[in-house]
Amino acid sequence: MADSQYNFPFRHLLGIEQLSCQDITGILDQAKAFEEVCENPDVKIIPALQKKIVVNLFFENSTRTRNSFEIAEKRLSANVINFDAASSSLSKGETLIDTATNLEAMRPDMIVMRHNAPGAHILMARHVNASIVNAGDGAHEHPTQALLDAYTMREKFGRLDGLKVAIVGDIRNSRVVRSNLWLLTKMGASITLVGPPTLMPLDMKETWPNAVFSYDFDEVIPKMDVLMMLRCQFERGTGMYISSQGEYAKHYQLNMARMEKAKKDAAVLHPGPINRGVEITSEVADGSNSLILRQVTNGVPVRMAVLYLLATGSPGAKD
Repeated sequence: MADSQYNFPFRHLLGIEQLSCQDITGILDQAKAFEEVCENPDVKIIPALQKKIVVNLFFENSTRTRNSFEIAEKRLSANVINFDAASSSLSKGETLIDTATNLEAMRPDMIVMRHNAPGAHILMARHVNASIVNAGDGAHEHPTQALLDAYTMREKFGRLDGLKVAIVGDIRNSRVVRSNLWLLTKMGASITLVGPPTLMPLDMKETWPNAVFSYDFDEVIPKMDVLMMLRCQFERGTGMYISSQGEYAKHYQLNMARMEKAKKDAAVLHPGPINRGVEITSEVADGSNSLILRQVTNGVPVRMAVLYLLATGSPGAKD
């Protein structure tokens, strides 16, 4: 196995905000080494985490992220435990802290956690010795998604610095956009956020003053190297902020007519799941510019890299 020889300086991956450019590059380079493992039919599984116990603790539904982490864990030979929150004592009123202390008593090495409350992973990290990987917390952050997005862009263009990236759609409810803003601006990309005013929180302009904010998708498209479409999160109340799905699609859907305005080599990304016919049409999602399935593929080596670097990081790693 190729190794980047990079030592991750933290005990946990709680978000992108804490990472430096060196940290991000180190993770992406290690992921490249693991991509070679994943693509080699004679290898695929290595003993890097053979003696480690990893708990997947998902309080929200997930298909891509949970399965991607589990495949990553198994390719590293970890012992994997999937915690079903719906059938756990949490359904009987157990608190998150009680869950944390009970898990700690079982001595896992890592906990991959998704929760609907922003900051829940920080609370967990305070009560366990295991390394915590944030697999999404409310509308706050989704660090491994941003890392795999960056990996996919770097794979396509050979760089992140100088790329022009539009992130389009339900900005208000997206944890993906926040992690991508932290990561891509650190790495020198230019970000334009596009969506209706009702889905564009004003406080984001204060947090990311270098980002461009636009309500005109058609005006933005020709300038961009990457068009990252976001799912309308109706389960989080998006429907209250738009007049109708049809009206939303009229102004912010990526369809073939809009793709004709884009650069020929523009990359189309989407974190999934896709609302086909709302934020993106099938013709574009399945078209030649789409890297959506490549994002899914890249999620495995990126998550392998995160788990491996946490397990082999510096003894004095920071919280």
